[in-house]
Amino acid sequence: MEETTEIVSDGGDEAAPAAVTMDVENGLIEEEKNMDGEVAPALISIHPFEKSVVVAVGSELRLFNLEGNCSVSLIDDPSGPSHSDAIRSINFGASGKFLASAGDDKLVKIWETSSWHCIHTVSADKRVSAVAISHSGRYVAFADKFGVVWLLGLDEDDAKQTKVDKKVVPILGHYCSIITRLEFSPYERFIASADRDFKIRITVFPKLPLKGAHEIQSFCLGHKDFVSCFAFACPPGCAHGFLFSGSGDSTVRLWDFISGLLLATCEVGAMVGSLQYNGTEDGYPPVTDLCVSSDGSIIAVAIQSLRGIVLLSCGFSDRTLSVAKVVTLEDNYFPTSMVLSSLTQRLWMVMGASNLPTLSATQLPTRIRVMSGFHKDPSDYNGHDPITLEDNEVPGGKKLLSELQGSFDVAMEEAALAAAAAAVKASMRNMLIKKEYAIERREMRKRNRNDRKLR
Repeated sequence: MEETTEIVSDGGDEAAPAAVTMDVENGLIEEEKNMDGEVAPALISIHPFEKSVVVAVGSELRLFNLEGNCSVSLIDDPSGPSHSDAIRSINFGASGKFLASAGDDKLVKIWETSSWHCIHTVSADKRVSAVAISHSGRYVAFADKFGVVWLLGLDEDDAKQTKVDKKVVPILGHYCSIITRLEFSPYERFIASADRDFKIRITVFPKLPLKGAHEIQSFCLGHKDFVSCFAFACPPGCAHGFLFSGSGDSTVRLWDFISGLLLATCEVGAMVGSLQYNGTEDGYPPVTDLCVSSDGSIIAVAIQSLRGIVLLSCGFSDRTLSVAKVVTLEDNYFPTSMVLSSLTQRLWMVMGASNLPTLSATQLPTRIRVMSGFHKDPSDYNGHDPITLEDNEVPGGKKLLSELQGSFDVAMEEAALAAAAAAVKASMRNMLIKKEYAIERREMRKRNRNDRKLR
């Protein structure tokens, strides 16, 4: 029942009740904005040939050109809106020609990396939770929080200029389940999508995807909580490859994604042990991110509240998956996002968050760490751990760190990082839980919704 406020009039201003109703609704709108300002983890992505590094913090994209050793200012689409809310996904295409960004402002933006111009902006009806670029660079797929995956076509004209097919089409759906990750398989034969309802769907990607039927190849079923991340790997001698996935059930699993068969499970939370975590956990904490080299020889896992990363060993022939090494990072450093450079095998990590309620924008630290020295044979880790590069050893050096980490109050750094870790821990679950609203708030949302048609 809608909340109303009764005003006893003395015969003066008859517009007073309407004004009070407006004040109540404005208060609800302001409260709604505060509710929607969810904590968002900082993200990192790297050009496939390590030409540039991008960090997303809130609605801000920070870019550093490693070739020119300088920061780069993005040139936005003059005909479209700019990012105004938390960016939830950033992704380079396999060729490095394009970068896609998307998030809570319902925008998908496609950036051409040669000029760093935004060549197209899509306004979606719902918040966007994941984005991926096909290996050929001809398609951009994105998923919204209603569980629908949409596709946008890219092409080149005779002058080698990118043409965007402005018609965005839905290609598959997860039936009202938030999609947490989206990725094209090697050789672009399939598109994989994971959701909060514990499943991974493998869909055949047709030759004419904007017109063709999208056949389900398989479902990978076995996780007992939301699927947070996955990655493809194709070891030598394997025609189709394998799929690794991480989940809120604190496991990493290995799949034959063609058939949907579960091949191996590693209980990473249980195997690493509670002594490795910061504070107490209600059960074992979720896997938050997963990076796998193209041949599957390097498997790096981030676990919520773990001060470091876990390296796994996979036996593809005998279908085994186990913990090879736990690499500890400095106190209070918990990667919120990771990416492995396919060119140099360096692991880039970022820790940070936006919309922290207890900190102002100037107090938000974003911390980048880079790790190298990985071994393809896990037995080589005995006495030879991967190393975390010093600031002056990181590609781009202190200049890169200054540009991508942003400014912050040094005195507040430890407290801010601890606040970021706690907030990201809560936000991961909150993002995947369906919100319940009171009746008056539901009615207000209907009257003030700003959904726009895809264009």
